[in-house]
Amino acid sequence: MSGGTRLENANPVIFQRSGERQLTASEEDDDVHDPIDDREIFDLIRSINDPEHPLSLEELNVVEQVRVKVDDAGSTVGVEFTPTIPHCSMATLIGLSIKVKLLRSLPDRFKIDVHITPGTHASEDAVNKQLADKERVAAALENSSLLEVVNQCLSTRSV
Repeated sequence: MSGGTRLENANPVIFQRSGERQLTASEEDDDVHDPIDDREIFDLIRSINDPEHPLSLEELNVVEQVRVKVDDAGSTVGVEFTPTIPHCSMATLIGLSIKVKLLRSLPDRFKIDVHITPGTHASEDAVNKQLADKERVAAALENSSLLEVVNQCLSTRSV
């Protein structure tokens, strides 16, 4: 948010980014089956921009690799995210941005579950219910204003 509006969390704690992952020979060989793992999913979502701050979700510790669970054989991906404050009004937008990034990046066979880390947000049940509802997610993405904000969160920031 910009333009004179008051930030909900004006001075967030900033965390150190983890290093880039080194590719293995099997990941570079297109003929070898390379299962999707927790780190690969984390790498997809770590650089998503926070809607309020010029920082990534990783830098704000909203997403962490330990909160990503992947079952490649079962085609499921689960991501828990932790809003920076318990009353964060951006929690649904952050969750939607994570979900959209994964929907756009992963094969269609994956079932994607994005939810708030238990006990970290005042409205976690309501936000989780919204994020789990395919129709509500689809309707949100049909809203051009909301889609524009999600796309801003997903855009690569020039350094």
